[in-house]
Amino acid sequence: MVKNQISKTKTLENNKIYDIIGIGIGPFNLGLAALLEPVKSINSLFLDQAECFDWHPGLMLDNATLQVPFMADLVTMADPKSQFSFLNFLKETDRLYKFYIRENFYILRKEYNLYCQWVSNQLQNCLFGKKVENITFDKTREIYIIEILDLKNNDVKRYYTKKLALGTGTQPNLPKFMEGKNYPNVIHTSEYLNRKDDILNSNSVSIIGSGQSAAEIFQDLLPETKTDFKMNWFTRPDRFFPMEYSKLTLELTSPEYVDHFYQMPSEKRKNLLVKQPPLYKGINFDLINEIFDTLYEMSVGNAPLNVELKPSCQLDSIYPEGNSYLLNFTHVQDEATFTHISDYIILATGYKYKEPGFLKGIHSIIQRTEDGLFNVSRYYTIDNKETIFVQNAELHTHGFVTPDLGMGAYRNSIIINSIAGKEIYKVEKRIAFQQFNTSEVWTAKHSS
Repeated sequence: MVKNQISKTKTLENNKIYDIIGIGIGPFNLGLAALLEPVKSINSLFLDQAECFDWHPGLMLDNATLQVPFMADLVTMADPKSQFSFLNFLKETDRLYKFYIRENFYILRKEYNLYCQWVSNQLQNCLFGKKVENITFDKTREIYIIEILDLKNNDVKRYYTKKLALGTGTQPNLPKFMEGKNYPNVIHTSEYLNRKDDILNSNSVSIIGSGQSAAEIFQDLLPETKTDFKMNWFTRPDRFFPMEYSKLTLELTSPEYVDHFYQMPSEKRKNLLVKQPPLYKGINFDLINEIFDTLYEMSVGNAPLNVELKPSCQLDSIYPEGNSYLLNFTHVQDEATFTHISDYIILATGYKYKEPGFLKGIHSIIQRTEDGLFNVSRYYTIDNKETIFVQNAELHTHGFVTPDLGMGAYRNSIIINSIAGKEIYKVEKRIAFQQFNTSEVWTAKHSS
């Protein structure tokens, strides 16, 4: 018998059938749980394998903020009167007047995390420490059977539900050349704070990427370069570009634009997404200016800097070189190759949706595109009976607004109205001054 092996005890749950069970408790499914709490006609349950809610702990920098205003909390855009709003969180924690005097719409990321924890701790329908291992579909009863491992006592339990809400979220995305490789000092931005002390004990670090996370880490490490610590920032685009945030551009996060994008042929959608990184992957405008100002202050008197910023540089491969790493680059404008050596490498290469393994039991039910991706309906389902909803897995069908926290309440309103078969939360159908196509604007059949 294998030492330390823990036996599993199979326990059959009671026969209660939920109207919907959400798998994964990130901001989107947590918002769905909060909006469902007062809806007594819908029985819901949400499961997550984590011990508690903790959003991007590796990037919880002290001064980092969300890139959307505070009204993009879990519930406000669906129900401004909800007890689970960010403003009510501030009131209940004696910080409302401080926030008022601060006069800044953008929530500190660490305070947003505390707010989400405050909400999750109040919700009876959110269970943590529950790892979903398999899902099957009972055709006779037309219900899903979810088998979970309770990580607290190692029991196996079953839950039953009519509908599912998949909210397992995105995972750190690494370059293809890193597949199968485990280099100790090559990390994703999601690990940054856990490894910061080690990074500062090295001689040099290279940051790869041009998004918000890369910029935040660069700014955080910048004061450390006043010593002998060296830092390089490489990015493939021809500049360190800001996220476009003009008001007419923000109308592209509207339901009308989602309608417009959804109706496009898939090839047009792909081509358009390639052109839209500045709409959702860029750096906060103020942060870019702060970085420049810091560099300027550090260079007074033409003091040399232990910092280099290098755009138009495509990272092709990484190889160990003694206690350091050799990075091979192509300068995309000069069409020339070059190398660089660094002790630590931080890959700010973003996040990507990865389909969870527990879906294999219902693989035949899920509809897919020619590329094998979820064929997500306009109203966020991936099966022909509209029983499996997805959260933040529809970038290819619904556009760049998919991961935007500000649209979470909109998507959740549609999901709840669909489950209820009537309007529980009012869904605004037109919010933009622009008209994005010549066809008639779609009507939201699940919200009327």
